[in-house]
Amino acid sequence: MTESRALNAAKRLREGELIAYPTEAVWGIGCDPFNRDAVYRLLRLKQRPVNKGLLLVAAGMEQIGKLLTQLTVDQIAVLRETWPGHVTWLVPDPARLYPEWIRGKHPAVAIRVSDHPVVRELCMAFGEPIVSTSANLAGEPEFRSLDDVKRQFGDVIGCLIEGELGEHDKPSEIRDLVTGERIR
Repeated sequence: MTESRALNAAKRLREGELIAYPTEAVWGIGCDPFNRDAVYRLLRLKQRPVNKGLLLVAAGMEQIGKLLTQLTVDQIAVLRETWPGHVTWLVPDPARLYPEWIRGKHPAVAIRVSDHPVVRELCMAFGEPIVSTSANLAGEPEFRSLDDVKRQFGDVIGCLIEGELGEHDKPSEIRDLVTGERIR
C-alpha cells in the first residue's frame, strides 16, 4: 500500500467513515474506536450487538502504551512473545481508557498488534489502534475476497483498500491475558 493510500484511509477514519482492508486471514472492516457514531454504524451493518465488544488492531505496543501501564511485567512479557502476530489478547482496562461500545460487557479490551503490512500501515497512518472486525454479518462466514466485501458492503464502506490476505486460514486466536484461557 502506498503512503498516500494509507494517509487517505486514515483521513477517512478521522471523518467517521468505515474502511475495509485485508488482514492476516480474512477481510476486515474498521473505524475509529472513539467515534461512537462510526462504531454504532459498523455494529448495525454487521448486525452485531454492542455487548459483545469489538476487537482493535495496532501497529505496535507503543500505540496502546496507556493500557499497558496497569499490567504486570509477566503479562507484558506474554504479549511480547506473541506480538506482532495472530493472537488477540483480552487486556484488562480498569481505567476504562476505551469506551463501552468497544469493551461491550467486558472489563477488558480485545486487542492485537498485527503483523499484516496493510493493517500496520493503516494503524501507523492513523496514529493509534483501529476497530477491526471481520467483514461479514454476525454469525455468517468471514469473507476471503474483496469482491464479497464489495457485494455485501460496498455502498456503505468509505474506503476499500486492496491487498492480499495473510497466510492464516482462520481469524486470530483470542486469549484472556489474566487467565490465559483461549476464547477462540
